[in-house]
Amino acid sequence: MMKYHFPYVMKAALALLSIIISMPSLAQQIDIQPYLQDVTPHSAVVMWQTDFGDESTVEWGETVDLGNTSQGESLDVNFTEARVHEVRVEGLKKFTTYYYRVRTGDAVSDVFQFKTPPFASDHRSFNMIAMSDMQIDGNAPEKFREVVNDGILAYLDDQFEGNVPENLGLVLIPGDLVQNGATYHQWKDHFFDPAKDLFSQVPVYPVLGNHENQSVFYFKYFSLPKNGSPEYAENWWYKDYGNIRVLGLNSNVEDGIGGSKYQLAWLDKVLAETAGIDEIDFVFAQMHHPHKSELWIPGESDFSGEVVHKLEAFTEKTGKPSVHFFGHTHGYSRGQSKDHKHLWVNVASAGGAIDNWGEFEGRDYDEFTVTQDEYGFVMVEVDANPSNPNFTVKRISRGNQYHARNNELTDSITVWKYEQKPQPPQGIYPKNEQVSPKGLVLKASDFSSDRKSAIHAASNWQISTDKDFSKPLMDSWKQHENWYFNENQQKDDDLRDEEVFKLLKPRTTYYWRVRYRDQNLNWSDWSSICSFEVLIEKRSPQHEPGE
Repeated sequence: MMKYHFPYVMKAALALLSIIISMPSLAQQIDIQPYLQDVTPHSAVVMWQTDFGDESTVEWGETVDLGNTSQGESLDVNFTEARVHEVRVEGLKKFTTYYYRVRTGDAVSDVFQFKTPPFASDHRSFNMIAMSDMQIDGNAPEKFREVVNDGILAYLDDQFEGNVPENLGLVLIPGDLVQNGATYHQWKDHFFDPAKDLFSQVPVYPVLGNHENQSVFYFKYFSLPKNGSPEYAENWWYKDYGNIRVLGLNSNVEDGIGGSKYQLAWLDKVLAETAGIDEIDFVFAQMHHPHKSELWIPGESDFSGEVVHKLEAFTEKTGKPSVHFFGHTHGYSRGQSKDHKHLWVNVASAGGAIDNWGEFEGRDYDEFTVTQDEYGFVMVEVDANPSNPNFTVKRISRGNQYHARNNELTDSITVWKYEQKPQPPQGIYPKNEQVSPKGLVLKASDFSSDRKSAIHAASNWQISTDKDFSKPLMDSWKQHENWYFNENQQKDDDLRDEEVFKLLKPRTTYYWRVRYRDQNLNWSDWSSICSFEVLIEKRSPQHEPGE
């Protein structure tokens, strides 16, 4: 009978165990949890990433029992065994909650849920989130995770009943998702992981920022609508959700990326098509770069300005209000076009280092009402009531490094599709009379509107030498508030008078008029035209020396 020395047996067993532990696992792991893309009333795209394995299966159904399966494809993402999986689930019903989980070999996710969108003709109201520039800041590396979990998810739980998909339809991200789009690990570690509890329930629709660097990873990780220019697939696209059309644009063209002429031609075509779709009430565009930026002038883009002008012209022609969401400057701003129902909304920063007041060259633009150097996100509540559709933009602030805020509402505006104009004001002074060339102050009547909730939000004053005001000498536009550098520059201005600083010539007849705007971007008609003549300024008599 052979005898074994117990200590040697133990050493051999431990060595074998060590080898087994050190061997790579043959079971797949889900590296990036499931996230939703391109959800329609009848389909949804589900994506995820595993460390290896080609099986791409989604199990789904209207209950947690699931019962249905859909197959998709996998692709190499970084010249390793890691695979990104994409499955299009089809045969769904509109505005219906579905449960799902994903499977790749032995790797099986938890069960999540999402809700399909309505058609525009269903007149269903919904909410959406817009946020941007969550690229990691080394001084606050967990900020994006905080914005998603303590911000968005906590806000939804506090403000609404029911689960997340019942209360949120989609998430827009106008660029700068990661610090460097060409760095593979950042997509998992800095973008998908912090937002996994949101993106597994609500589809996310990004556009390219400058920090994505036109990376191949961006195009592998997202499955966006493929209705843009064929030459630049997924660089720009549109997406309909209920009664809105979302335009996703690539504003990096000025850096030589993308084709501006192709993109602008495509935009003209899509806007012309949208003009003829009665069920689309609003157009929401998103692009990364601002046309104008109060906190950071160097970030401004001429291309974005061209887009804004096209959206303004579309709104003027169709009566469909529009918005452009943007980022790049790390802080919130909300403005509005002077002559159109078009909003300008900077939805940053969801993680990138704040562009604090005074840190960079800035400018107080007439268009902007509010600018804040703070973290946060924007909630958009779309009311699809066919009698008068409207949407409300709300800034939910997380504060900054100097002043923390816990989901405070710091700005809000509602825009209605149909006009309900305020009453035209009446000119009070001067009216067909002579005035002194110094200290002239135009005065008009009180604000009045048939809409009970309307307030006096802006005034536009013009002076001209002709009655058609084709070339006004003065064209002053003032808002009821102008938060710039943490102070309201319009404090104590009731908008019913306007001091004239323009040098006016004596013995010349001038004409002036004024119009009022409410907080919903409705302008009144112009007042009746008033006139005045400037007196010759009398000089003091000259005295002889010694008198």
